Amino acid sequence: MELNREHFRAIIFHNFRRGLSRQECFDELNSLCSDKAPSYSTVKNWYNEFNRGRCSIQDESRAGRPKSVVVPEKINAVRELIKQDRHVTYREIEASLDISMTSINKILHEHLSVKKICLRWIPHNLTNAQKKARVDWCKEMLEKYIQGTSKAVYNIYTGDESWIYAYEPETKQQSTVWVFQDEAKPTKVVRGRSTSKQMIACFFGINGHVATVALEQRRTVNSEWYTTICLPEVIGEIRKKQKNRRIILHHDNASSHTSTQTKAFLTERKIELMGHPPLNISSREI
Repeated sequence: MELNREHFRAIIFHNFRRGLSRQECFDELNSLCSDKAPSYSTVKNWYNEFNRGRCSIQDESRAGRPKSVVVPEKINAVRELIKQDRHVTYREIEASLDISMTSINKILHEHLSVKKICLRWIPHNLTNAQKKARVDWCKEMLEKYIQGTSKAVYNIYTGDESWIYAYEPETKQQSTVWVFQDEAKPTKVVRGRSTSKQMIACFFGINGHVATVALEQRRTVNSEWYTTICLPEVIGEIRKKQKNRRIILHHDNASSHTSTQTKAFLTERKIELMGHPPLNISSREI
């Protein structure tokens, strides 16, 4: 019969009760079982246990998690937690399901094949009709300017207004979400609050930055500011190098950009206007 751990423990306990020393017990086991006998440190540890009054040779029950919790039930539970909250953290999963970090990592990466990525910020959530309008416009511009090879692209200038906020934006870590292997990369509409902000208008051409104009002591852009302060400064910067340079202006359909006053200003200055796909599409256009 092959002796197991409990058999050896019983022999050690018997020798302990006989009054044998640790070394004598070890020598006896070694002579009987040779290389299968427990080590001297094992004999020593059990003698210490018996000296403290222990009489059982069975393994004591241990508190804590089982050795392996990577079972279908736990895998499905982790999957549901991620579906409910794409920002869920390791610690939240651990607290909710009572499983170790090692097991969580194994479930996430080996069984669910998920990865955590940073959300891509976008200015608007567009409808399919709005997306189509933009694609059609892009195709039209590519054809008009010969896939960007036309010399006219050097005359195109584009710009827009934007708020500059005096606050720390959400960190990349705060923006990360869990994504399953077959899912597309998610996006996030930019939103934020700030106690301090400054409106600026920034314009670029094919060769880089042209001008940045700040909206001083005002809260919103209007046609008066756009045609008397903003555009004159931008045009002045463009024509510093070439007085009679042809200018093709591209801006969006904000009310200050499409007003009668702005159109009259552009016509007077002989500035060509490049079209822009509308953000709001009527039912007839759809």
